[in-house]
Amino acid sequence: MAVKLRLMRMGKKKQPTYRVVVADTTSPRDGRFIEVLGTYEPRAEPSVVKIDNDRAVDWLARGARPTERVQKLLQISGAWEAYTASRTPMRTTP
Repeated sequence: MAVKLRLMRMGKKKQPTYRVVVADTTSPRDGRFIEVLGTYEPRAEPSVVKIDNDRAVDWLARGARPTERVQKLLQISGAWEAYTASRTPMRTTP
């Protein structure tokens, strides 16, 4: 089962808000999901990004792949840096 971190559209017509969710790649955009990681409100000034960084890093470590937009949101929230820092081994100088 391939898992993705992606956006799920919520809100009224022409007033979108999004949930950042973990979902199977075969499920529809607004359909079944595994877990909600946070929200994204693009219409607020400035736009609001709320993501549970610990859970996002955990899913990334398990092999979940983010979409391009979700990866940018993870960079804004700081979860992407935490994930890449945990992946790179510490170098020791001789």
